[in-house]
Amino acid sequence: MPEQNSKAATIAGLAVAGTGVAHFIKPELFESITKGPFPDDTAKAIKINGSLETAIGLGLAVPQTRKLALVGLVGYGAYLAVNVVRNR
Repeated sequence: MPEQNSKAATIAGLAVAGTGVAHFIKPELFESITKGPFPDDTAKAIKINGSLETAIGLGLAVPQTRKLALVGLVGYGAYLAVNVVRNR
């Protein structure tokens, strides 16, 4: 069972990293959802979020860095939530 969990976590991590990379390939896809929480410099926020998601995703994909990436994911979630609330 642990091997199955590890494969699922690796796949999930790669999916998050892929989403992060997509921020750079097709930033317009993320503009509408990024503009609300980050109205001042949306283009910059898209790049920052893409970078964070890529790094967190790659961290989740590697078993040796998974725990640290989970801490990063919680921090990233808090960062997003604060900006959503602040810019309502």
